[in-house]
Amino acid sequence: MLLLAPGIRYFPDHFNAAAQAALVEDIRAVVTEAPLYIPAMPKTGKEMSVRMTNCGALGWVTDKEQGYRYQALHPVTQKPWPAIPPRLLALWQEVGDCRLPPEACLVNFYSEAAKMGLHQDRDEQNFQAPVVSLSLGDTCLFRFGGINRNDKTQSLKLKSGDVIVLGGEGRLAFHGVDRIYPGTSTLLKSSGRINLTLRRVTVS
Repeated sequence: MLLLAPGIRYFPDHFNAAAQAALVEDIRAVVTEAPLYIPAMPKTGKEMSVRMTNCGALGWVTDKEQGYRYQALHPVTQKPWPAIPPRLLALWQEVGDCRLPPEACLVNFYSEAAKMGLHQDRDEQNFQAPVVSLSLGDTCLFRFGGINRNDKTQSLKLKSGDVIVLGGEGRLAFHGVDRIYPGTSTLLKSSGRINLTLRRVTVS
């Protein structure tokens, strides 16, 4: 484990190849039940470059009309989200340092051209709980800073199997993905990256 900044912990190569392949199968089962869809920005309705879905009791969604929020139903199918796979619950217990289980796991799929601008994960009620992030597939250029948008940032290449934990002082750190490096992993059937982020949403 490496401490990148106060509250930001990095676990390189946390999952070996076999464990990564098992996790991909877990996510394929999630996507079969809760298909990937394209989220839209609040107010403008501009489509994001990632496709996404969720698992857990709650899922993070966004659209033009209602903006960022958590809800219990898939916005397209209107069905409950599937359960968080046991392997991801075990990861939370291992690195999360939180007695409460995660209520949401965001599944973001990045194509070769997808990016994610600098942002804070602040739609949750519980900021005492961390955000646990797992990378699968192609390497990405991950950028993170402080709790203010204009704080100095650092960049790190996240490989398949790497885990990042934003907790404590780093819980509200700005972070994003500047680019994907196609062909850096053979884990997925085609190029791209899956990012899984586990979150505890409510306080109790």
